[in-house]
Amino acid sequence: MTDKIPLHVIAEVWREACRHIEIATSADTIASVVASVMPARVLIVSRLADDLSSVDVLAVGAGRGSLRLKGSPREIDAATRLRLGEWLRDGLVTEATSRGGDDWLRACLPESLEGAVLVGPLTDRGRALGMLAVVAEAGHAFTELHRELVQQLLEPLAVALENDNRVHELRALREAAEADRQTLLKRLGRQQVNEEVVGAQTGLRQVMDRVELVARSDVPVLILGETGTGKEVVSRAIHTRSKRSDGPFIRVNCGAIPPELVDSQLFGHEKGAFTGAGEQHHGWFERADRGTLFLDEIGELPLPAQVRLLRVLQDHQIERIGSRAPTHVDVRIVAATHRDLAAMVVEKTFREDLWYRINIFPIVLPTLRERQADIPALAHHFVRRAATRFGMPLVEPSAADIDLLVGYHWPGNIRELGAVIDRAVILGAGRCLDVATALGLGRRPFAPSAPSVDVTLYEVIPESAPAPEVQPPASEIVSLADAMRRHVERALAATRGRIEGKRGAAEMLDINPHTLRARMKKLGIDPSRYRD
Repeated sequence: MTDKIPLHVIAEVWREACRHIEIATSADTIASVVASVMPARVLIVSRLADDLSSVDVLAVGAGRGSLRLKGSPREIDAATRLRLGEWLRDGLVTEATSRGGDDWLRACLPESLEGAVLVGPLTDRGRALGMLAVVAEAGHAFTELHRELVQQLLEPLAVALENDNRVHELRALREAAEADRQTLLKRLGRQQVNEEVVGAQTGLRQVMDRVELVARSDVPVLILGETGTGKEVVSRAIHTRSKRSDGPFIRVNCGAIPPELVDSQLFGHEKGAFTGAGEQHHGWFERADRGTLFLDEIGELPLPAQVRLLRVLQDHQIERIGSRAPTHVDVRIVAATHRDLAAMVVEKTFREDLWYRINIFPIVLPTLRERQADIPALAHHFVRRAATRFGMPLVEPSAADIDLLVGYHWPGNIRELGAVIDRAVILGAGRCLDVATALGLGRRPFAPSAPSVDVTLYEVIPESAPAPEVQPPASEIVSLADAMRRHVERALAATRGRIEGKRGAAEMLDINPHTLRARMKKLGIDPSRYRD
């Protein structure tokens, strides 16, 4: 080697360090370049933990030989960490020639290293990344010029190590995201995030034809149909077939938002806009920007919120609560309801101008009773989903099971079918599907003898025999609140916890759903106890 550092060596190291995204790929080539101008046997790049508690060999490049490393990764004790921190801040190459761990720097290197070793810190804007070690050939020593050359190698190799770290971080994030995705899919019992549209070629063929027509445009879509007919599945089908498919799909249940929180949930609020607003909140419209916002049960929106929603649809701008500056949003609206919006317009409970705005392209979903040919395919679909969710063996429905399912009237539509299949899978315990019991055919509930047992028991009775009516004792007199509680609970039991919609408890009791919820809260009634 001459008394001057060859510039082409540094240039070649830079070129190779930036050519590959993983440093292990370029280590051999860099080591060969270095070995051409100094007696370097191997080149070692190690990664340091953020707190300097450990060091791990990341890449080994063979210059004029090979090396088998031992003791990697290595823990670093507290005293060595202090000296290591000072050395990293100095940023200078050090020669570690001691054996047996006498030199503190040797504690940070693999145990098998022998002979002269030049060690330099790899840092990025003062942040410690790792270490570069160049091991001399047996019987050779390093000169001051060699030390200067290794000093010149620190910057390109620090860049290569930082790139390698980012690649591994992104890979770890992708793996974590995929693990979360698989966990979610397993919980939902699906193979993919977008649920399969069962019956797309049969009972829903006309619906899917309309979906294909409207998906590529940006006009609002109104999906009409009974509760449980699959409005969300169809709305997702519209989104996935649209030019916004790479954007977010946000579902909002308008009936589940308390009236006083509608503006905050839909449009967001600024920090300090009201008591409890500790930070800025982005509403559903902002979260759905460049995507699709699915407004489920839009008929439940209060009239003041309907006015503000109409303005967003017209101007494509929102104002967070507490802000005077409008925010532009690019959102495609898909709305859905089981209610008769035209009748609500006549009754002045739904704004006529909003009705015209969202009813540009209506899609009416048939009930499950109108698409009985799809019941076998839906049953198989829900059985597979239930087996995945519950971790049970897959047992396909028999012909007798299908006959029972087809013969049922399905007041709760597809949602009820899914619940029945889930119940049948659990009752079958992996051996069969107990569809008859899941449907409650030939059975009636009776109260358990021990009041503390929170289960529903069944006794088999002939289908032709009328169920005996149990009358309370004549002497039993209860308060008005207790009588009201029992009456509401009977309605919830009859509707399996369904509050809104056709054949819901609110309709049965002839009361507004919001009023019923408020009364249930006052009476301490939890509707989830009555759901499947």
